[in-house]
Amino acid sequence: MNVAEWLARAGRVMPERPALYQGTRLVADYATFAARVRRRASHLRSVEGLKPGARVAIFTENCPAYLELLYAGWHAGLAMVPVNYKLHVREAAFIARDSGADLMLVADPGDRDLAAALLEAGSATRLAGLDLGLTADDDHAGPAPRGRDDLAWLFYTSGTTGKPKGVMITHGNLMAMTLSYFCDVDEVRPEDAALYAAPMSHGAGIYNFMHVIRGAGHAVPDSGGFEPAEILALGRAFGSLHLFAAPTMVRRLVERAKADGVTGEGLRTIVYGGGPMYVADIEEAVAVMGPRFVQIYGQGECPMTITALPRHLVADRSHPSWRERLGSVGTPHSCVEVRIAGPDGTPLGPGEDGEILVRGTPVMAGYWNNPEATAKTLAGGWLHTGDVGRLSPDGFLTLTDRSKDVIISGGSNIYPREVEEVLLTHPAVREVSVIGAPDPDWGEVVVAFVVADPGVAVSDLDAHCLAALARFKRPKAWHFVAELPKNAYGKVLKTDLRQRHAATGPD
Repeated sequence: MNVAEWLARAGRVMPERPALYQGTRLVADYATFAARVRRRASHLRSVEGLKPGARVAIFTENCPAYLELLYAGWHAGLAMVPVNYKLHVREAAFIARDSGADLMLVADPGDRDLAAALLEAGSATRLAGLDLGLTADDDHAGPAPRGRDDLAWLFYTSGTTGKPKGVMITHGNLMAMTLSYFCDVDEVRPEDAALYAAPMSHGAGIYNFMHVIRGAGHAVPDSGGFEPAEILALGRAFGSLHLFAAPTMVRRLVERAKADGVTGEGLRTIVYGGGPMYVADIEEAVAVMGPRFVQIYGQGECPMTITALPRHLVADRSHPSWRERLGSVGTPHSCVEVRIAGPDGTPLGPGEDGEILVRGTPVMAGYWNNPEATAKTLAGGWLHTGDVGRLSPDGFLTLTDRSKDVIISGGSNIYPREVEEVLLTHPAVREVSVIGAPDPDWGEVVVAFVVADPGVAVSDLDAHCLAALARFKRPKAWHFVAELPKNAYGKVLKTDLRQRHAATGPD
């Protein structure tokens, strides 16, 4: 079944329910939402000439039109490619070319920098505005037939090589994730509203489906992002908001609530994930704001759906093991199996550390045009997450390491290799190694150790990074060294670098 059927049904059964908001201003009810989607889908089919299975990218900040365009693509039987709007235009152009997207929907279709980047990348992707199809005729056609194995969402996540890989998320994957949310994460009621304060290209956007099913609202903050005072005010205005937030966002929200002497009234559910959450931080969050928090653990390859720690367990202080449970990421979702395996794939027992493997209906179909990576990651029918953890005797999963060296800063993944590769293109840089370092505001920040010619300045390297990388990926701290520490096989000893940075700080 096509996931667009959920919106089509809501438009018929709950036409007068408020659907889309910009801030607190109602933009569309469900009848209008569904009608706009049909018009846009008609344009994609008849004017753009796109056939089921074609890819369409979206590269813009959060806005109500984002949901209309996503559903228009699905309604027409297309695969949507949401691109993180924080990315550099060159990174976005790579995704457009790799996915073979026919269109990229952007706020400014006359963006010369993006057009040049697409040309440089060898992409034939055309640019179109966010108003695409609004003036088309409503042909009242229903969603295009789609099967559970048909591609719906192509999510690009970086790998250890630094080259983004397209995670193929099917209609069946999204259905399993959505229905599991009701079982394992939270309920949604018609009077609720989802708040999109995190990028809609990621988990926040994926959480739209359960709200569409229930005929609940969808609100985009006027700021377009995460501003704690604005979020607290919107909670009071709506009375029953849900939002997805990275741990750093939760910390900022709690700090603002404490400063304002409020408890987050109207914020019904805050789902947190996308990075490590310290036990002390979530303890304080519950103490300040009450039982509003739910933790999830997932990956792009198994979207939002590996484990969950529901609100009653996040808030529980009576169980003998409550603190250990609070330090975990919860128990497996109803639609997956989780296994801990040793280096040879042998299952390990409770309390033993090993790689986290996942199997179930939300697990991706594979990587786009990358059979080698697909075979490796889905070996033996299990998703090999690359994360290390342990299961308790009662089934709670605790993460103990991230074997892929990913840096999670403000809820966004940054892979050291992609930063290193950019720095190595600077003529004065001889060697470089990038690590993540703990940061009280962002969770982690990027730190670069550089072997360079004399006289090179941090400002030069920073400007070099900004010319090729998203701003949030550039190093925040720098060390200039004569050589990098290496083992007998020539591998850089990043543990030594982390210790040095912790002991001395940046140069």
